[in-house]
Parts: sequence; structure tokens; C-alpha cells
Amino acid sequence: MNILLLGSGGREHALAWKLAQSPSCTKLYAAPGNPGIAEDAELVTLDASDHGAVTHFCATNGVDLVVIGPEAPLVDGLADSLRAKGFAVFGPSQLAAQLEGSKSFTKRLCDRAGIPTARYFEVHNYNEGGKAMTALGTGAPYVIKADGLAAGKGVVIAGYNDEARHTFIDLFGGDGETNTTGAKAVVEEFLEGEEASFFVLTDGETILPFGTAQDHKRVGDGDEGPNTGGMGAYSPAPVLTPELQQRTLEEIIKPTVEAMRAEGMPYSGVLYAGLMLTADGPKLIEYNCRFGDPECQVLMMRFAGDLAAVMMACAKGELAGVKGEFTDDTALTVVMAAEGYPGTPEKGGAIDLGDAEAGGAKVFHAGTAMKDGQLVASGGRVLNVTATGANVTEAQKAAYAAVDAIGFESGFCRRDIGWREVERERDN
Repeated sequence: MNILLLGSGGREHALAWKLAQSPSCTKLYAAPGNPGIAEDAELVTLDASDHGAVTHFCATNGVDLVVIGPEAPLVDGLADSLRAKGFAVFGPSQLAAQLEGSKSFTKRLCDRAGIPTARYFEVHNYNEGGKAMTALGTGAPYVIKADGLAAGKGVVIAGYNDEARHTFIDLFGGDGETNTTGAKAVVEEFLEGEEASFFVLTDGETILPFGTAQDHKRVGDGDEGPNTGGMGAYSPAPVLTPELQQRTLEEIIKPTVEAMRAEGMPYSGVLYAGLMLTADGPKLIEYNCRFGDPECQVLMMRFAGDLAAVMMACAKGELAGVKGEFTDDTALTVVMAAEGYPGTPEKGGAIDLGDAEAGGAKVFHAGTAMKDGQLVASGGRVLNVTATGANVTEAQKAAYAAVDAIGFESGFCRRDIGWREVERERDN
């Protein structure tokens, strides 16, 4: 089949790399892609927000399947426009993508379906935010989330103090007591536990478990500093035991898929559940309607099946009987970011990949460009250096060996990706 992959980040490079290996893939196009994706696909110039241009390209180039990598085009309804023209699409409809596009939508669905999640209030200004904190009755800290898309950085953990006030001012504009931006937010109780990610593919009926992972959101070692889009990840996540995975399926995933179908918004694509593993069991933190970034990178390093065929089965409603084939290896990825990230990253820094891949590691491009024949940084998160091993300790060692082989003077990374599991492996 001919496939069009939309996106330009590390997630899309990982998908392109795996799709290019698929026996079912005849031709792979990517728009806009990046220098790494160019090794696996023919890059084309398309604006995902121009639905007419995308559908025209698909029609004139015999595209059989469109894979939408990022969340913004899904929330914008691109999948609907393509399906209306008869194209198979891996990715949810605009209505179904509200699971990521609106935190309040997901929270209300959890209420209706009895899905375990943090208690919350939807707020529209600073005064409502303060009342919500008081009404939760838990004491600080509280979790404040922007209602819409925020590229993985729309979450603040705050006390009942100036940090909370400034967060509401940033969200609502003015002094925070009025709302000049039209934004909404969700204020949640702070859940105690360990975070983990659980992935499934679904065609709206069948649910196919598709791996687990743990990522590192904070910018600094020891999980210090501001939240980012993700500084590293590993898969599988041993903390998500088979028992906890089954509970997640029964108590969170299945009720969600069933409720979406019953309410006329059947979900098709990958559903990524961010979980908190509490003393009472797994609770939903949030849903994403696309593969995580950098979780996708470690999942693709372990996936051993025909990704194109699996995605097409999902898109056509034929997922029943399909299996997810993964190796027993652990995969770990380290994000190399540009200085200044997650604030204002320094762009243009020269990159020399050297022999980073000589030992079997894979370097996925997340924010790179070619300038006068030189690979340079063009974004905040620049490279995803990914390796495998028998366990997290071995995968971590291999990934950092590859990191150390890369010349990127204006870049930095965390040096402790996987630290919790490394400690557990050492203690055992």
C-alpha cells in the first residue's frame, strides 16, 4: 500500500522507520518530515491544516492509508475530511479526539462511565480556581491543567499561593479574576503514586493492548524543574504488572471505548492512557489520541510486526484477531534538547551524529534541519537516542553510550532516564 505519514517530530521518525520496514508498505510519503524521516520516506510539502490540499495529494498519488502523527490535525478534524473522501485513516475523528483536546470533556466522560480519576472542578477564572482548591479539601498541592492542547506542558502542580495565581493569570489573562482569553482549566486533586503509560489500538469495537512505558516529564535529573514534552522514556514498564494492565483495561479503557461508541463518537486509532498507580489501583490522569513522544520511539524499537498492516486493520474496522507482536527486550530513549528548553531553545547548533548507531542504537530526529549541508538543531527537543537491552539497566547503558558518541555542543540531556527501574533492578 501507499502510505502518507503526517508530522515532523521524533514520534513521526519512529513511525516512518517502522512503517518503511513493513512488508505491506509499497511507498511511504511524509509531510513535512525531517532529515531523519527523509532516510525512510519521500518528503512532500503539505500543510496538515489545509484539508483540501491533503486530500488532493492522496487522490493524485494513490494513497491507501493516511497516518496522522500529531494531535493538532486530529483535533482539527483532518481524519473526518479524509474519510469523507474515501481514504483510510489511522487516527480518531474530531469528536473522538476531544479525549485529548479537552480535559473537561474527558473528565465529564469519566463521571458518566464511572472511570477512576482524580476529583476535579472545571474553572474559568482565578476566583473559581481558588474556590475549587478549597472545595477539594485535600490541601496543597493541586494540579492545574489547561483545558486544550498544550504540547505536553499544560500542567502545573501548585500550592494555594502565588504560583497558582500566576498560573491562572497565564491561562485567563488580565488579573486572573476575569477571563480575557476564553480559556478553561481543570483543577484536580493531587494523586499520590507512580505514573505509567498504557497504549491500546482500537477500531471502536476491538481493543488491542499495544505496550506500556514510563516517561520523564521534568527537565532535570531527579525529576526536578519544569514539565516538558518528555525528556526520555522506557518500555515496557514493569511497574504496570499484568494484573494492573488487566484492571486498566477493564476499569478505564473498555468503559471509555464503550461510552464513546454509545454516544456516537466511536474511537479509532491509538489511545494512550496516562495513569497514576495509586494505593487504590490505577487512575486515569489523561488521555492522548496519538502515540506519545518519546514513548512512541521505545514502542517502535520493540514492535516486531507489520505496522502498516496493523494500522490498516485498525482504520478499516478489522482489528479483531490481530495481535501486537513485541520483542522481550527493553527499549530506552534519551532526549537530547537544545539549551534553553523548555523555555526558548537555542536553534542552529551543529550536530555530528558520529558513530552513535554503531552499537545498535537508533537516533530519531525530533527537531533537526539541514543548513548548508550541516545537520543543526531546529527545535527544543532535538534528538531521541534510543537503545535496547535485556533490562532497563542494560538499555540505559547502551543509550548513554550512543549519547556520548554525538557531538552537540549546544545540547543537553538528563543523565538518569530510567532511574526508578534501575534502582529496583539493582535491589533485586
